[in-house]
Amino acid sequence: MAPQRFHEQFELIQRSMPDVPLAMGPDDSAEFIYEKGYVLVRDGDDARLVEDTVRAHFTAEPDLVQDNVRRAGPQTNRSGITRIKVGDPGEGDRSGDRTVAHALRALRETEGRAGRRLVSRNHLVGITGGVNSCPGDEPAPARRAEGLNPAAAEGTYDADTAVGVLVVDTGLMHDYRSHPLLAHTEGDAQLRECDDQGILQEYVGHGTFIAGLVAAVAPNTDVTVRNSLTDAGAILESEFGEKLFEAVDGGWPDILSLSAGTANGRTDGLLGVEAFMRELREQRTLLVAAAGNNGSATPFWPAAYADLPDYQDAVVSVGALRTDGEFGACFSNHGPWVKVYAPGERLTGVLTGFDAPVPYVYRHSTYDACRYGFGYACTCQSPRHTGVLSEEGGNAKPDQVMFEGVAHWSGTSFSTPLVAGLIAAHMTAQQESDPRVARYKMLAAHSGYAEVRGAHVPALRPATWRPAAVTPPAPRS
Repeated sequence: MAPQRFHEQFELIQRSMPDVPLAMGPDDSAEFIYEKGYVLVRDGDDARLVEDTVRAHFTAEPDLVQDNVRRAGPQTNRSGITRIKVGDPGEGDRSGDRTVAHALRALRETEGRAGRRLVSRNHLVGITGGVNSCPGDEPAPARRAEGLNPAAAEGTYDADTAVGVLVVDTGLMHDYRSHPLLAHTEGDAQLRECDDQGILQEYVGHGTFIAGLVAAVAPNTDVTVRNSLTDAGAILESEFGEKLFEAVDGGWPDILSLSAGTANGRTDGLLGVEAFMRELREQRTLLVAAAGNNGSATPFWPAAYADLPDYQDAVVSVGALRTDGEFGACFSNHGPWVKVYAPGERLTGVLTGFDAPVPYVYRHSTYDACRYGFGYACTCQSPRHTGVLSEEGGNAKPDQVMFEGVAHWSGTSFSTPLVAGLIAAHMTAQQESDPRVARYKMLAAHSGYAEVRGAHVPALRPATWRPAAVTPPAPRS
């Protein structure tokens, strides 16, 4: 049986958030993950209207319980949103939540008259999540002697002129300073790197890998990493906006690199980050956001804010190129809302294991063929390994590897910090203080083009990045 990556990741995330019953959605497919039994609304008048409307709808339905409909505690965060309970989260299975579906349906006419959205699911936001609630693949060991890719660019660090880059992600590994590239990186420690057997946990090096990519491309940066996404790289939308506000409490950075998000089946953003995005728009900070790894044209948020007129100057969305840099990686999201592409397949960067090798057991098995129908040896298929989640209940033994400092890793998660770093480097080279101006000037002066799903799209390729030939898929055994 072929691996079921999304379902495997769903189980992994559910285990990491045992007190939050989750479902897949929308109701007729599995495109994102959301909280069962609750909907999300703006606080104040909208919350009262939604609560009253849903309760009236449930009263008219004999198999729905209107007494379940109530607000889930007082509103206390800066995001201006609240959860409304609409059902028993313990009922039903992971394939959907009928009470949430009914609550959304109850507001359709009211939303139509108001001309705006009033209610949404409480989506799960993950490190370039969605159908792939994780990076494009799992990390693979790399030999230090091979060097990083992209390699460290020439340049010096100057504390007085360094560009501030904030990474909102998982935290920094305990030995990150063992690599000179991260000498000027600060931030939060990664929570619980290994399990009780000393096995590296899933995705824990994600934030460290991203910080290393920024520093490689832009030596004159102050990189700060926040460990805002600690549960297998995931967080509920109702908490995400507040985490973003917390990340900038010490001051808004020049560039915010974000490799997390979700699809929601809509074209108007996420309620949970609405307040943060309005505040971002009034700042000078540039949000550089990953387009996601679903191989889809469906908007992925917050990256897709780059296509909304009110946010085009404040946000740039980043897709991934494959190893040759000429075409899109199979997993990369795409479409007109993705504004630039950069290498994102099998990059080589800083992970962990510098002090002593760290074992890792693969969670997912590779596929016999590309999940998205591409005809090259993509990360769906190579390097081949057997994963413990893919083989649960089976007899196959999962593969174990050792990390000794650096790794190969793929995803729009990693093309994103390359673009953030290139913009920061342009700011230094051109003595440009405004990151939003720097973004447009750099794209005008230095971007080339690549082909993604038949479209010619802007592409940025770091000077120290080394392309690799694309090979045909390995024959099936």
